[in-house]
Amino acid sequence: MVKKRLISILGSIALVAGLLAGCGKSGSPDGGSVEREEDRLMDEVVVTMPATSEPESGFDPAYGWGAGEHVHEPLIQSTLTKTTEDLKIEKDLATDYQVSPDGLTWTVTIRNDAAFTDGEPLTAEDVAFTYNNCKNKSTVNDFTMLDKAVAVDDKTIEFHMTRAFSIWPYTMAVVGIVPEHAYDEKYGQNPMGSGRYIMKQWDKGQQVIFEANPDYYGEKPRIKKVTVLFMEEDAALAAAMAGKVDVAHTAASYSEQNVEGYSLLAVQTVDNRGFNLPCGKPREKEGITYGNSFTADVNVRRAINIGIDREEMIENVLNGYGTQAYSVCDKMPWYNSQCEVEYDQEEAKRLLSEAGWEEGKDGIREKNGERAAFTLMFSTGDSVRQALAEDTANQLREIGIEVKTEGVGWDVAYDRAQSEPLMWGWGAHTPMELYNIYHTLEGKGIGQAEYSPYANEKVDQYMDQALATGSLEDSYELWQKAQWDGNTGITQEGDIPWIWLCNIDHLYFVRDGLAIADQKIHPHGHGWSIVNNVDQWFWEDK
Repeated sequence: MVKKRLISILGSIALVAGLLAGCGKSGSPDGGSVEREEDRLMDEVVVTMPATSEPESGFDPAYGWGAGEHVHEPLIQSTLTKTTEDLKIEKDLATDYQVSPDGLTWTVTIRNDAAFTDGEPLTAEDVAFTYNNCKNKSTVNDFTMLDKAVAVDDKTIEFHMTRAFSIWPYTMAVVGIVPEHAYDEKYGQNPMGSGRYIMKQWDKGQQVIFEANPDYYGEKPRIKKVTVLFMEEDAALAAAMAGKVDVAHTAASYSEQNVEGYSLLAVQTVDNRGFNLPCGKPREKEGITYGNSFTADVNVRRAINIGIDREEMIENVLNGYGTQAYSVCDKMPWYNSQCEVEYDQEEAKRLLSEAGWEEGKDGIREKNGERAAFTLMFSTGDSVRQALAEDTANQLREIGIEVKTEGVGWDVAYDRAQSEPLMWGWGAHTPMELYNIYHTLEGKGIGQAEYSPYANEKVDQYMDQALATGSLEDSYELWQKAQWDGNTGITQEGDIPWIWLCNIDHLYFVRDGLAIADQKIHPHGHGWSIVNNVDQWFWEDK
């Protein structure tokens, strides 16, 4: 395996050298060299990202730019709000926002010194147009809570909601405002905004180049030019080893590589991995099986949760680059620490025995002729999820549970996950991640949450109340109660319908001398989050 990886890296070095040959600094096509030693420009950087981070539909908020795998305040466009390092909300374009007592109308006033890069002022009409366009076209963000956006005057917008939605400020932090006068179906290919950077060049499948917006209303970016190269991990490592980039994303499997002139940066995340445990006995509906006879037993789910040594898993699978996960929102302002458990293999065994699962001749437990067994699926081609699934299987065998692992495609994974556990990846800067995973979805399957058969009316009530509160800050306590209120919830003492294993650190090789600004906790997706504050980076020898 090591030999194959070395050959792959050496091949990637040759590929990168060929790809970048004939390009100027930061990949610009001026025929020069991209070497960034003595001739390095001190106000630009070259950063690699996974190929999957390139937005297929372009840099258009209506089609996911700023959301999904690209959750961040977009570089090109401005947003009404933004998140702080501790994931609280502060204002950007907005100078003030208020919500009506019934939670159905948000009134936002915006600054008067923001303009698009063609010189046209950014007005409330542009904001209203952006949000109405997203409501009609969005393929990633959920805008069902928005009825319509209305420009009251040049600087005031009203958002009329279909239902109370206290966490609307988090949505306002990722929706970049587009110019109504310059928007058409090709906008995403040649975007215009009022943000910190201007997109100057996009070579699809290879790179995108940003330059600082000289008319930006906020603090001027210290880094004037940002080149993003889209490449796989092997190629990114090769680019760093060849000295062609300043920041290269990498994986835990490469973390022990010694890259001369670079140091390894580990960023904490809420990019978590875990698996669902279908609740309820099996039922058929419209050709899909919902529920699992083994994982329907709450004591089985509790035993699994405390029968996994998360720290061992992080050391063995992630080379130590991760943190233990107990929920889908660890470290977030709405996280309930009651989700945390201690690894206790003996207690896990006791719970299984108490529930009637007795050890068989081969060490696997049985109850009424049924084996304590299930299949744990993972997405084909995802080596980390596969390794986590296999580690889970090894650990659970020690408490008498047989786990078979299977790689599957996403074309069948969603339906099969209704009856068989699947290794998932989640994590976002919004409490809606909790809602989307645990809240009953009307019309879904047998009356359950979106991704796995689970329903708890009290948990639903807390989340509904959280969305209906008049204050974002007041909603946090209700989101915490949805996790555990002392009597019921989704924690170990409650229903425990999902098992969370680890939050995967995002790793980067960073060129010596480049000061990366303090990072927020990264969400799911090893992509655009790293450059969310690239305007604050600087070269220490400047």
